[in-house]
Amino acid sequence: MSEELLRLEHLSIDYKVKDGYLSAVKDINFTINKGEIFAVVGESGCGKSTVAHSIMNLLPGGNEEITGKIIFKGKDLRTCTKGEMEKIRGKEIGMIFQNPLDSLNPVYTVGSQVSEAILLDKVDKQEAWNRVVKLFQDVKMPDAKERVNSFPHELSGGMRQRVMIAMMLSRNPELLIADEPTTALDVTIEAQILDIIKDLKEKFNTSIMLITHNFGLVAEVADRIGIMYAGEMVETGDVFEIFAHPTHPYTRLLMQALPRKTKHEGRLQTIEGSVPRITEKKPGCRFANRCPYAEEICRTEDPPARVVGENHVCSCHLAGKEEK
Repeated sequence: MSEELLRLEHLSIDYKVKDGYLSAVKDINFTINKGEIFAVVGESGCGKSTVAHSIMNLLPGGNEEITGKIIFKGKDLRTCTKGEMEKIRGKEIGMIFQNPLDSLNPVYTVGSQVSEAILLDKVDKQEAWNRVVKLFQDVKMPDAKERVNSFPHELSGGMRQRVMIAMMLSRNPELLIADEPTTALDVTIEAQILDIIKDLKEKFNTSIMLITHNFGLVAEVADRIGIMYAGEMVETGDVFEIFAHPTHPYTRLLMQALPRKTKHEGRLQTIEGSVPRITEKKPGCRFANRCPYAEEICRTEDPPARVVGENHVCSCHLAGKEEK
């Protein structure tokens, strides 16, 4: 049986805005086990990055209202002091942010920035530097021994992303949060970065929370998937189960929107409408206004989380009832 590493219980996040509160995340529940890749998939603006930043206690602005629990290794991270969280970040939980150029200091070499994290563990400078070179080799950085002396602007997007992965691995965290790590990369480099992520899982037994809006990417690397829509986790399950038996209408429509092998298979499916901006909390399914199967109950009552298969949960009033 898999050992649980992270569990989110009824996590909700509201932001204070001019006309009240913006409900960014509502009643999120999921777990990540040791040594597995859990992919969080959904459209831009659905709350994926907000969940990731809440785990790291890095939500900006200070105007958020958070309820629920974030249990990591049996401890609720929401009860941790600022000093305790600083010890957890990097050492136990690492995070790769969306734009690596914004995350790297332009006036220091990338090698010195990676070694800075290692030196926090009271490691000798030469040993730290040797570790940096080894990390660059682990993430398949071309000419690793030379690239450690490069500045961020001298590296391509794919190389900078490798630097960020190396930095997050430098202290051997048990959980790595990768927030859209392939954004703005071409498909060839994207495939290489995903291969690196798979290798990290195998080599270091690192648990990875992979955040993406690209459903097509996760089939190659993920063990389990969580589908988010408008701040809610609408479906979770094993990657093969989700792809073989998508149950929530939103998941099905996402599947139909995936590119086909040939142009003769017809036009891609589109989902009418857009993700709503939730400024008031009221019962009902947030996908109801775009759902082709929606009934009156969908607009008036919160959908229950139904178990529709082994390790497969779907939050829908009509789960398994609508036509295939």
